[in-house]
Amino acid sequence: MGSHFQTVVDLDATPADASALATAGLDWLVREGIVRADMTPCVLGAPLGHPPGLSWQTAVGEADWEPTDGLKVETGRTVFHGGQGEPAYAVCPHCAGRVVLLTEAWDTVEEAWQPFEEAIDAWHATGRAAVTCPGCGRGGELAAWTWDGDYYAFGCLGFEFWDWPAFGPAFLERFARALGGHRLVVVGGKF
Repeated sequence: MGSHFQTVVDLDATPADASALATAGLDWLVREGIVRADMTPCVLGAPLGHPPGLSWQTAVGEADWEPTDGLKVETGRTVFHGGQGEPAYAVCPHCAGRVVLLTEAWDTVEEAWQPFEEAIDAWHATGRAAVTCPGCGRGGELAAWTWDGDYYAFGCLGFEFWDWPAFGPAFLERFARALGGHRLVVVGGKF
């Protein structure tokens, strides 16, 4: 069965401002009643997290079920990913061409995946990495590539919500404003 998560990743947070933005984002979520300030054992992979608040439903698109777990805030250079499985393709930031990473039988296309795997390792170590598009031949910063199902995001700040209904666009817009107008992306998945 597993547990599902949605991580709201701040694409503009830097290593220098991630902690301050994490505090500002958490404070906003608490003020809005989306999560509670107190911490309980309510998240996978961490001893404590912030449980849903009384107004959690203002964050989701359809409140057809109540969240069963809470929020973990992640700071520091992180490769945010969708957990189980792999993305079927990556999209070049220059030509919008797709680089196919999985066959229709769900087998990895090794020669296509290897440059991304190396770039992911380099980005995690240094915060910078590029991948050359096999279609247009241009190098693109790894963090600028987009992924099938938003499987990956590369950043220094993520708000990881466990077992919540899907977030609504209005919440994501308000949350982006609370984080200084930063670009946000939601990486969802299952463990």
